[in-house]
Amino acid sequence: MYKVFFNESSLTFAQESKPAAKNILFHHESQFDEAFHLLSNSGVNHVNIFSDNIEEVWEKFFDYFKLIRAAGGIVRNPKDEYLFIYRLGKWDLPKGKMEEGETTEESAIREIEEECSITPLELKRFLMSTYHIYFQKEYIIKQTFWYEVFYEGTETPQPQTEEGIEAVVWKKKEEIAELMDNSYPNIKLLVNNYLDL
Repeated sequence: MYKVFFNESSLTFAQESKPAAKNILFHHESQFDEAFHLLSNSGVNHVNIFSDNIEEVWEKFFDYFKLIRAAGGIVRNPKDEYLFIYRLGKWDLPKGKMEEGETTEESAIREIEEECSITPLELKRFLMSTYHIYFQKEYIIKQTFWYEVFYEGTETPQPQTEEGIEAVVWKKKEEIAELMDNSYPNIKLLVNNYLDL
C-alpha cells in the first residue's frame, strides 16, 4: 500500500477497498482529480484508490502530476537528542528540494547543513520516502527521501531565517510526542516509524 498526504487528509493506493475510506475502483487517470476533489471539498479525509495492479496505478499517478523530489533527515547527536525546526507555525524536520545532479544523500546533507548551520554530518541509512500533494496553479506531488543522520559536533544549530525557519532545537525522545501534536502528517508518520512513539 502507498500513502500520499493532502493537507491533513490521506490518499491511499491498495489492492482492496478499505472500510473506513471513500473507495474508488481505478479505471482512468481522471479519477486522481476526482480523489483530490473529494479530499478538498467534501469533508472526506481518506480516499482509497484500489486495483488488482496497484503498482501500475501508482506509476500512472506519478506520471499524471508534476513531481518534485526533496531530501532531509532525522538528525541525532551523542546525547540521543533529535533535531527539529520550527517553520510556518509547525514543527518539522530539515529538508529541501534536490538540486540538479545531486544524489538524494547529497541533497539531504546539504539541506540539513543549510537549514540548521551544523557540520559535519554523518549519513547513516535510508529510512523511507514520504509523499504529499499541494496545489500551486496545478497539483504537485512532492516525494521526500528521509535519512538517519548523526551529528557529533558541538556547534549550536542556527535557523536559516531566509527560509522561514524560526527555531532549531534538540529534543529528547520523551519530548517529541508533544511536538507531533503540532506537525505534519508525513512527519508524524516518519517520526513514529523511526522512534516507535
